[in-house]
Amino acid sequence: MKNLWLKTSLALTVSAISTHSLGNGIAINEQSVSGMGTSFAGRASSANDASVLYGNPAGLSKLDRAQVTGGLAVIDAKIDIDDASDETAEGDMVPFAAVPFGYYASPIDDKWSWGLGFYVPYALVSDYEKSFGGRYKGLTSKVEVLTLQPTLSYRINDRVSVGFGPTINKIKGTLINRLDNTAVGGTGEAKLGIKGDDVGYGFNAGVMVDVTDQLTWGLTYHSKVDYTLEGRTKVSGGNGLIGLFNGRYDATLDFTTPESVDTSFAYQLDDRWTLFAGATWTRWSRLDAIVVENEGTPANLLGEVTEELKWHDTWSYAIGASYQLNPQWVLRTGLALDPSPAENAHRTVRIPVGNRKVFSIGAGWSPSDDLTVDVAYSYLKENPAKVNQEATELAGVDIAPGFSAEYNNSAHGLGVQATYRF
Repeated sequence: MKNLWLKTSLALTVSAISTHSLGNGIAINEQSVSGMGTSFAGRASSANDASVLYGNPAGLSKLDRAQVTGGLAVIDAKIDIDDASDETAEGDMVPFAAVPFGYYASPIDDKWSWGLGFYVPYALVSDYEKSFGGRYKGLTSKVEVLTLQPTLSYRINDRVSVGFGPTINKIKGTLINRLDNTAVGGTGEAKLGIKGDDVGYGFNAGVMVDVTDQLTWGLTYHSKVDYTLEGRTKVSGGNGLIGLFNGRYDATLDFTTPESVDTSFAYQLDDRWTLFAGATWTRWSRLDAIVVENEGTPANLLGEVTEELKWHDTWSYAIGASYQLNPQWVLRTGLALDPSPAENAHRTVRIPVGNRKVFSIGAGWSPSDDLTVDVAYSYLKENPAKVNQEATELAGVDIAPGFSAEYNNSAHGLGVQATYRF
């Protein structure tokens, strides 16, 4: 029963956070549409608008006027599942989703600038059909993290700026699984539902340097964030042996999102062309194991349990370019390579992702000096990702059958944002 609780509750923060966004692992990249057009290749070294608050807080000092930037990105994922079982495995488990964001930035004087940002670093709504062969490992997941970031930026001199912003992060989630009553002398299936939430605190810090008049380098550090999710787990519809666990139980789950370092270069080749190159290191090895504690269960069977995830650190890379067609229009394109931190032996139905390639195009339209509208499109394609989860046992009986499949995933992303300067 320990494994039953653990393998379902882990999805509350790990497996269920970001299955098919434009970022891998549990990351999501949809915080800027002007950055999306170049596959975020110049995220730490470009200050196109107020969304630089997330990409590199030091870049606020490069904005010479107060401005508001807001928008959203929508994601349409296609999941092709080659199921090794005899049950259905349709690929409609990720519904059409939208990710909003908004920023305000303003100079204070010739040295200091400040800003406030709201964005979604992690989010997912996934829902397999009821007859999905892996429903005992994961059926429905709804998770979101909302972040508020006040930020200060300081211009040290004409070439060097620094920035810092604390983050306030609200996480909440819901998870639903099925349990097999027939394996333990009952009939039909039971339902296991989990809810939890917490607020965690972290920070983002950055430096931006104009190495030459044409070349800019940036470095951004996104800190880890510690959470202790508190909520409840509910078992209903159980009969046979599982029926002993019908009821609600208090539960806590300690979880830490990993720190990351993003660095990039922006090189202005001439009056029209700007080239970008970037790399991001993420310390996914923090997700080596998760510890769950719960209270009030029959005979205290659950206690403290540990699940090994065996995630490893990753480097992702991106290149891009922008072309200033005329004073009103700028065109963008980019390519990113983003590896999965999960090993084949530990991949689950809740995060069945492989190594990713992302191709993007975008454009910015400025009908006046005060207004810019940005649009971007991204196509994501993954390498085939195999899932092979073993059965979960209770008293030597498989109450949650194993599941094996190969996932072939792709997604389309479309973003739009507007910036108004005053």
